[in-house]
Amino acid sequence: MQKTFYKEQIMTINEIQEEIVEEFSAFDEWMDKYSYLIEIGNDLEGFKDEWRLEQNLIEGCQSKVWVHAELDGDKIIYSADSDAIITKGIIALLIRVLSDKTPDEILNSELSFVEEIGLKDHLSPTRSNGLLSMMKQMRLYAVAFKAKMG
Repeated sequence: MQKTFYKEQIMTINEIQEEIVEEFSAFDEWMDKYSYLIEIGNDLEGFKDEWRLEQNLIEGCQSKVWVHAELDGDKIIYSADSDAIITKGIIALLIRVLSDKTPDEILNSELSFVEEIGLKDHLSPTRSNGLLSMMKQMRLYAVAFKAKMG
């Protein structure tokens, strides 16, 4: 009897973004999309109290958002939390897309899902600025880890 071994499928950043766009396309109304975003945020876990430091706070966000990053081998693992439910959902999506990727994968990625699901158009200007700040900070972590790796 022949055994078949399946290698765990590791999705690329673009494949994850396509999956998110597909999930959000199931909803016609923006209230349903917000509800889904809140649900995604509620699933975000694993943020340790000792990471709630001033240096992990994202500047430019109306609400409090903490992002922690650490290197695991050659991949960056992001953790985050927020005191606002919509923002927590947004950072959860960013973590889903960017966490467990190499600095190069992160730096070479184009985060198109934000536009494709219409998120940017349905955020207040302050939340929109916060989203850009979150994306910028996650990229800065990637730059720092890439430099550290040599």
